[in-house]
Amino acid sequence: MKPLLLLHALFAASALATAQAAPVTYAIDPAHTYPSFEADHMGLSHWRGKLNKSAGTIVYDKATGAGSVDVQMDLSSVDFGLDAMNGWARGKDFFNVDKNPSASFKGRFDGARDGVPTQVAGELSLNGRTRPVTLTIHRLKCIPHPMLKRDYCGADASGSFNREDFGLAAGKDYGFDMTVNLRIQVEAVAKE
Repeated sequence: MKPLLLLHALFAASALATAQAAPVTYAIDPAHTYPSFEADHMGLSHWRGKLNKSAGTIVYDKATGAGSVDVQMDLSSVDFGLDAMNGWARGKDFFNVDKNPSASFKGRFDGARDGVPTQVAGELSLNGRTRPVTLTIHRLKCIPHPMLKRDYCGADASGSFNREDFGLAAGKDYGFDMTVNLRIQVEAVAKE
């Protein structure tokens, strides 16, 4: 009789562990997501900007730290806080949003410590080109959303890329550094 009880207990523990390790899909909350960037201006200063429209999903398994990210960014929503710069960046000499209206980032969580990933290794698609980009996760926290009563997660991440790799070399001949630094704050709510 005891072996049967032990087998039943092991089966129940296994089922509980499997249930706890189930990945959850989250929808990115565009009202609380802030993908921002900074780029060199002739070695004199940094121009900072953001993308005001983004959408996507995050899949996250809190037990293992595994998961994925799939984000689309509307390049026509680029915002430097300066109308003339916004218009130039959307135009044919840079993003050319008529031809390439969006950018995307798809990646997988990596380097989990106690169920929390330390980075997202993925690919950025921009200006018709796709290149590897890794984001360092500085913070990731989940709580019950106080109004929606669903799981709600937020993260802060950063990374960088060489914009010339994406065919965006404007200003290089004037001494602009081609490195773009990213700083991304994202919040996402579990789908029903």
